[in-house]
Amino acid sequence: MANHWRPPRPNMVVTRTPLRVSFAGGGTDLAAFYERDYGAVLSTAITQYIYVTVKRHGQIFNERIRLNYSKSEQVQEIEEIENNIARECLRFVAIEPPIYISTVGDLPASTGLGGSSSFAVGLLNALHAYQGERVSAGQLAEEASYIEIEVLKEPIGKQDQYAAAFGGLNFFCFKPGGAVTVEPQRLVNGTLGKLFDHILMFWTGHQRDSSSVLAEQKAKTPEKLESLFKIRGHAQQLQELLGTGGCDLRVFGGILDESWQQKRRLASTITNSQIDTWYQRASDAGAWGGKLCGAGGGGFLLFVVPPERQNAVRQSLSDLQEVPVGPEAHGSQILFVE
Repeated sequence: MANHWRPPRPNMVVTRTPLRVSFAGGGTDLAAFYERDYGAVLSTAITQYIYVTVKRHGQIFNERIRLNYSKSEQVQEIEEIENNIARECLRFVAIEPPIYISTVGDLPASTGLGGSSSFAVGLLNALHAYQGERVSAGQLAEEASYIEIEVLKEPIGKQDQYAAAFGGLNFFCFKPGGAVTVEPQRLVNGTLGKLFDHILMFWTGHQRDSSSVLAEQKAKTPEKLESLFKIRGHAQQLQELLGTGGCDLRVFGGILDESWQQKRRLASTITNSQIDTWYQRASDAGAWGGKLCGAGGGGFLLFVVPPERQNAVRQSLSDLQEVPVGPEAHGSQILFVE
């Protein structure tokens, strides 16, 4: 009889999961839109990350579960955990305490780069590995989407979970019924490097809860369909432009600007006078186009700027902090297992 040997479960797992920048199509990944037709998003994982550590907790501690993030929780039962994503991921993977979980990010939470979904994907990846299970990027993306959208009822779409799980530059298509197709964009002639040589990203200093913005956007979907169809079209235009091999980055920036002008109309709190002022300053200084990353209301401003105008744009936004950003080819990875 065959001996079905399974390796012992690890004592500790560490994962690294990228954040993302969505170039165009955001909002069409919400079921309120894609169930009517289909949604499309062009996005890239970036070299900013969420790190998650999962470890067997020591038996002599007073608590059975310890969770460290921006705060520390010490509880006895999974049901007592305040962090919604951590609690539901532990339930979903059927983890038995004692357990210790710690997470830290390269950038603050609630800044428009998909951090909550990156945490969900990274934690699920770590928990599965802790249980001795191997899972695909597609499974991680769907599980994280299920937990955030179906279980926690967050008014969000599915692009962030897929970007975090798969990594790279992708064209995502969201079909009625919830199926998602992932088309990795294989760029030639150094096009991706040239694109990021033209990208500047600035921290506005404002964190915001995307739920309120997205809830309003979701409720207004029926009356904003024309803008959402245009935004979906912008994602398709950018995909075609990048696929030519000789991408005109001035045109790329112009499409970003057109998409931002449409996005501003989707909800009342997406932008404000201060964000509009910063955007106009950068445009006047030579930016070809840009957008506010994420749902809106704060977070990061991203611009496409020719190299000879980048110092001028930096000076025009001297009251903001620039954050260097590059493309990340990989999705959520297991860095360490012991």
